[in-house]
Amino acid sequence: MRKVLRDQALCGMLLLALNGTAGARDLDQDEALRLRREGLILPLEQLMRTALQRYPGATLLEAELEEEDDILVYELELLTSRGVVRELELDARDGRILKDEVDD
Repeated sequence: MRKVLRDQALCGMLLLALNGTAGARDLDQDEALRLRREGLILPLEQLMRTALQRYPGATLLEAELEEEDDILVYELELLTSRGVVRELELDARDGRILKDEVDD
């Protein structure tokens, strides 16, 4: 009986952990364009200027617009001029940098 309860508790914790990470939703190009036209998010080009001020000479590897916990976030992967891949998350409404870390 204890083993069953322990297994159920472990499954419950795993589900909670997965639900915590499943909060992000990728937005497609049509949604991004609509949000941009409505003035709800900044243009990606403007946010790239912010990222390139921080990492001059960097190259954009990937850009995604996501909704995380009701916040629209641009997730950018940059290859810096020193050969380091960085992952930045910027608030799509105002360009604030929310996260900046080395991408593994």
